[in-house]
Amino acid sequence: MSVQLRDEVDTGIGGGGVANGAGPLLLAGDIGGTKTVLALVAPDGAVVSEATFASRDHAEFDEIVLAFRRRFPAVVERVCLSVAGPVIDGRAEITNLPWVLDEERLAASLSVGSVHLMNDLQATAYALATLRPEQLHPLHRAQAEPGGTRAVVAVGTGLGEAALIAGERGELALPSEGGHTDFAPRGAVQRGLLAWLQHEYEHVSYERVCSGHGIPNIYRYLRERGGTPEPAWLSAAFAATDDPTPVIAAAGLRGGGDGCPVCRRTLSVFAAILGAEAGNLALRTLATGGVFVGGGIPPRLRPVLLGRAFREGYLRKGVMSDLVARIPVHLILEPRAAVLGAARYAAARG
Repeated sequence: MSVQLRDEVDTGIGGGGVANGAGPLLLAGDIGGTKTVLALVAPDGAVVSEATFASRDHAEFDEIVLAFRRRFPAVVERVCLSVAGPVIDGRAEITNLPWVLDEERLAASLSVGSVHLMNDLQATAYALATLRPEQLHPLHRAQAEPGGTRAVVAVGTGLGEAALIAGERGELALPSEGGHTDFAPRGAVQRGLLAWLQHEYEHVSYERVCSGHGIPNIYRYLRERGGTPEPAWLSAAFAATDDPTPVIAAAGLRGGGDGCPVCRRTLSVFAAILGAEAGNLALRTLATGGVFVGGGIPPRLRPVLLGRAFREGYLRKGVMSDLVARIPVHLILEPRAAVLGAARYAAARG
């Protein structure tokens, strides 16, 4: 369904209170494998309250939304949630979480008029028109075509993709599960990575190598391939956490002798793979309006993504290299893009 979208969503996040006299509010949210963000949105599009929850600390989504509503009591008449995974017939099984969400059941349990579930990348795509220049950073400079299709690839716990197309009745965001397509390696290191992972997984997708789950896979492969002993301080850091990805990222971003060469190489390989898939998405969707890289991980790795590995991965497309070179790439710095997109979509539906 094509929806006429307005550009009135206020991307500023308010404090802890609920606007007085605002009337019934929209509850918008972004449900991911690592965290869930919920926000109350006023009829004028302003976000008046928000909170973030660790998803895995809760057995089901209902626990989170009830805790949020206790913290921020307000009259809510509609709910629009972006979810990490496909939404089919109003039902979603959350990727990387044992949660199942159903629109009708949620509407009944929350006592609201309606609940709408949408793919998180679809929601992020709807947010693109609301993002200000300071909420973006160029990774590849080129001139976007006005009204051209825009594509989004987001790296978090998993890997998501979507496209935003313009039509006579407004913009339409097309969800996908492109992150689960077959990983196509480039060069000896990536070919070795694929062969190594095929011993462990029946299917090696881009998400296996380009996500919060994928970065540790790259690290383990490079460590084993090089035979380099792991520093004691790094082993201790891994032992102290359930999520090795931030440890690898921090060690890879450190300069000089304070960092970890294998971690630095891991981030370079990751950037090359992400660049290649961003270029693949540009070609699949003919995204002349630009490619946008989002999710929680890329902004933290901005120095790496501004380097040679990402750009070469993006541009090397054989006979289509010239076409891809004319398509700009932007890094999304706004962490709440999916929430804002869900709110914008719901406001447009009325």
